[in-house]
Amino acid sequence: MRTKALVAVTVLVGLIGGGANGALAASLPVHVVSDRADVISGGEALVAVTLPRTVAPSSVKVSLNGGDVTGEFALRPNGSYEGLVTPLHLGSNQIVAEAPGGLVGQTTITDHAIGGPVVAGPQIQPWVCRNAGATDSQCNAPTTYAYEYKSSTTGALASYEPSNPPTDVATATTDNGQTVPFIIRIETGYQDRDQYQIAVLFQPGKPWEAWAPQPQFNHKLLITHGASCGIEHQSGTAPSVTSDTVGVPGVNASTASPTTALGRGFAVMSTALDNAGHNCNLATEAESLIMAKEHLVDHYGTLRYTIGTGCSGGSLVQQQVANAYPGVYQGILPQCSFQDSWSNAEEISDYHQTRKYFEHPEQWGTGIAWTYNQIAAVEGHPNYGNPIIFDTVYWEELANPTKSCPGVESAQAYNPETNPGGARCTLADYMINVFGQRPEKAWGSVERQLGHGFAGRPVGNVGVQYGLHALQEGIISPEQFVDLNAKVGGADIDLNPTTQRIRADEPALKYVYLSGSVNEANNLVSVPIIDLRGPDPGAFHDAYRTWSMRARLERDEGHFPKNHVIWFGEAPLIGSPTYTTEALLAMDRWLSAVEVDKRKLTLGEKVAADRPEDVHDKCSNVEVVEEVSVPGVGPVCQLPLAQTRFATPRVVAGESITTDNQECQLKPLAQSDYYPVTFTAQQFTQLQKAFPTGVCDFSKPGVSQKGAVPWQTYQSDPAGAAVIYGGRPLGRAPANSGEGWAAASFSSWLK
Repeated sequence: MRTKALVAVTVLVGLIGGGANGALAASLPVHVVSDRADVISGGEALVAVTLPRTVAPSSVKVSLNGGDVTGEFALRPNGSYEGLVTPLHLGSNQIVAEAPGGLVGQTTITDHAIGGPVVAGPQIQPWVCRNAGATDSQCNAPTTYAYEYKSSTTGALASYEPSNPPTDVATATTDNGQTVPFIIRIETGYQDRDQYQIAVLFQPGKPWEAWAPQPQFNHKLLITHGASCGIEHQSGTAPSVTSDTVGVPGVNASTASPTTALGRGFAVMSTALDNAGHNCNLATEAESLIMAKEHLVDHYGTLRYTIGTGCSGGSLVQQQVANAYPGVYQGILPQCSFQDSWSNAEEISDYHQTRKYFEHPEQWGTGIAWTYNQIAAVEGHPNYGNPIIFDTVYWEELANPTKSCPGVESAQAYNPETNPGGARCTLADYMINVFGQRPEKAWGSVERQLGHGFAGRPVGNVGVQYGLHALQEGIISPEQFVDLNAKVGGADIDLNPTTQRIRADEPALKYVYLSGSVNEANNLVSVPIIDLRGPDPGAFHDAYRTWSMRARLERDEGHFPKNHVIWFGEAPLIGSPTYTTEALLAMDRWLSAVEVDKRKLTLGEKVAADRPEDVHDKCSNVEVVEEVSVPGVGPVCQLPLAQTRFATPRVVAGESITTDNQECQLKPLAQSDYYPVTFTAQQFTQLQKAFPTGVCDFSKPGVSQKGAVPWQTYQSDPAGAAVIYGGRPLGRAPANSGEGWAAASFSSWLK
């Protein structure tokens, strides 16, 4: 656990103009390098002060909250005047720099506890610390270090003991030209009630300070992620930081190019809370990465850029965090892609509802029978195992409030009769700070008993015409269409089946968009993306999601998105076992080109213009994808129009492939809209009862559908004691802060 505040005063040459009030001849701008000055955590911050050329570092005085810390400073090897001072305290802190001639500069730093929260709001309870060294209920624990090395004989990693070094240590030549022994140091610590890890090439016995890192560090960062989407009320283990292929199905991470980034001089970082299978809450995913990245800058040095990598749940973390909290990543490599955690709720919910119909023939109308192919046409996927897996795994895991989850004992879990105040292990309740409580008019009997609403549910199926395209294509009959839609129904807040459809709760529906929990891609134009994808095996990693993300980007950017590249290979899900390494190297070249581009262009324009010529869509000889040449763009992977396997029940019902319409706007039910399909009078009466308020008008945006407002906070005080349901935007970063996160070329996230 951190106990001291690190303040670095960097000497930058240049005459500074007068103060705002005109009383000072010049000022001393104070820069909080570690992070945004309003989200600092753990009692430390790396700070820089710009000095005029005529000011000697020895004449500068620095104070923290009125206490003189000048005696802690020295001129460091990087030419900076830096020092370690007493801790920042929780809340507001004032740093003031003074120099002869009336030169003064100051900044305010808002500090948050090392155990969190910082932006995510009051922390979910109960919470169990599973780390044996925890010193308090926030799971804080002393930082530990371990060493591994790469063998020159086997190429594998093994434990390294500095006091008894092995004889088969391989060497690494980093991309900045340093050749060093291939020894890795892995730092393990705890922030935000959970584990983080940082790995770097490290020379034991030699110092490493933020102002003087060991020379093999190239000032680049790779963030690894875990898989799946889950809910846990306990601390966990950070994803591997010694494998670029962590979470990739079918790939042995210990042997398949496990150390590409480390060998090139990258730092590699992860947090347990960025493992979506452990924590699928966007707010805490982002918060943990903000805190860990700040810690890395404080202790390892400033960064040029950050790249994310990961499959499945690792892809959804990258894409939703990159959009909701710009600046965490400069480039991302989603594999087995999911756009986010909540737009997929449409598909999961629809599978659950339609399964209740399709798997109970006793409910079908007289003379109604469904073939396998007809069911597939409604579900939008040829493999019925897809809805079964999605429903049994994720609807049960993420939507059932009466089950317990890791960290919540059965006796603590919600039961509407015996324990109505118990923990509800649903993703919505896990994210109650984001979605807020259900309004009183929507309360059920248990909510009325408790006197408050449960977390809002930001998805509905009112007006959804299941099987519409299948009807129009003649695959299902009018009788089947009517029977299905009349009986599909919905579920109440406790997951009890209802004859009524599900209506999304407000304001949760508004907040699911504003938070970025449904990723509208409206803040991604400046983020290079290489999406790594293979054929869909029907195991809920539906390949359409890659093109869904592209469609959202195209809608937001108004043209073909030149920041988005698709590699579609032959290996199911992943495309190719070599993609993670190849894409990392390609992304490194892409970001390096943007980094040195000094033209007066926006970052988005540079990202589009500086993409290397050989980094473009590429499609292997796979039946379901076509590679075409688009003028001004180059090779493009596209889907044939008649591809039912690239759909969902909602797409079959008329939604576009963007699949981000959580609750549709409605239009009147009109028989003429089904032409040339006709219904009997009795059938149309049944449809009128099924859709009393109308049917979906997917030509319009969804209800409350808007882009994410970046950098939302869900707490009103540094201690996180008070919640702001739905959040409020932090706005642009405080002046002169956050510059250590990336090179100046990528600084637009601060504005």
